[in-house]
Amino acid sequence: MSSNEYLTFAIDAQQYGVDILSVREIRAWTEVTNLPNTPDFVRGIINLRGTIVPIYDLRVRFGGGRTTPTRMHVVIVVVAVNGTFGLLVDSVSDILSIDQRDLQGVPNTGMADDHQFLSALVARDERMVSILDLDRLVNQATAAQMEQIAAQQQTQPALTGT
Repeated sequence: MSSNEYLTFAIDAQQYGVDILSVREIRAWTEVTNLPNTPDFVRGIINLRGTIVPIYDLRVRFGGGRTTPTRMHVVIVVVAVNGTFGLLVDSVSDILSIDQRDLQGVPNTGMADDHQFLSALVARDERMVSILDLDRLVNQATAAQMEQIAAQQQTQPALTGT
């Protein structure tokens, strides 16, 4: 069996993971440029070495309250089918090497497809890690909206987070 590596991180007491190959970098929280008329989970954008990157608050995306970032919070910059974006999380935990046979299916909860962000579950060291499907996390409509806003911002003065 083959195994993949996953970067794991925490939001409250819950552990999540993303395929390490989709992770571009891990950054300390920095202030973002707020954008009007965006979904609640969009915290804003940063200028990452000339690339405008939207930052998504995963706590809000998963139905919780808005995160109040501290210097302990981090942003995981990832690349997915729908573009490059940052994920605001409480902390990064570790990197797990997981055999494909250890991945368990996500139980059907009756939620709409747009809200099924998990691709698998894995039990490891007495904790459950929920593996995110980054391509479902940000749908094409939201990604297109963020790209349009980023294009507009490229022509404006420098943004925070550089």
